[in-house]
Amino acid sequence: MRRQSNLARHAARHLASAALVAILAAGLGGCQTMSDVTGSVASPESVASRTDSTPDDPRRAAELYGDRYRKNPKDVDSAIAYGQALRATGQRSQACAVLEQATIANPGNKPLLAAYGRALADNGNSQAAFDVLSRAHTPENPDWRILSVQGTTLDKMGKHEEARRYYASALRFVPDEPSVLSNLGLSYMLTKELPKAEETLRRAYASARADARIRQNLALVVGLQGRFAEAESIVKADLPADEAAANVAYLREMLNRKDGRPMASRSAPVVAQDD
Repeated sequence: MRRQSNLARHAARHLASAALVAILAAGLGGCQTMSDVTGSVASPESVASRTDSTPDDPRRAAELYGDRYRKNPKDVDSAIAYGQALRATGQRSQACAVLEQATIANPGNKPLLAAYGRALADNGNSQAAFDVLSRAHTPENPDWRILSVQGTTLDKMGKHEEARRYYASALRFVPDEPSVLSNLGLSYMLTKELPKAEETLRRAYASARADARIRQNLALVVGLQGRFAEAESIVKADLPADEAAANVAYLREMLNRKDGRPMASRSAPVVAQDD
């Protein structure tokens, strides 16, 4: 892409995995893939174990947690933190390897299984990710975040109806949770059910906890239905003029061919969420 706006850079940090974008390609006419993933389905307890001195720079975080991990590869917190840092720097295969070794040393540790499953999902290993995530919680004590990520793995495998059952289960625990609604909206987008996708994403966007990722997804769905002016107003809402202009330019680049017609054959910031 010739030019990346703030929206593009933000999207690059939160994009769905390549497999999910590949499904969008099949569902909406084919597109090149853009992918990167951050975030975690590790338990709040494991995340809380990280100190307030966690570096903001992902590369520095990878160095810091890498050192801790190498000193004690069996330590769960170090392995989870290192795996997340590796994912944040795009080293997905290495994150899988680190977390796989940690799970061998700590079989049955659910926060670790959750982190390993998410890393597998990021790396495109959808079936393996689903299987590992299924071991990361129990029917008696389900985790809505894991249910939502399991839904995204099923969407990656083209099992959209089954994926939506997982989103529905997650929403029973956290009604109107914007991250789950966003994933459900993307699921509808993947099957070209754009009005349903829009309705669902608008529910997510109405939440006080909705973030820029949900705004991007909603604008994309609105634009794919040909309502470009409305999509532009969504993507630039509440932004400084320079950022708004850059984001609108990027949205136009995604949604329009050179002849100005709607485009569904190029990269788009599809943002699956696990938090």
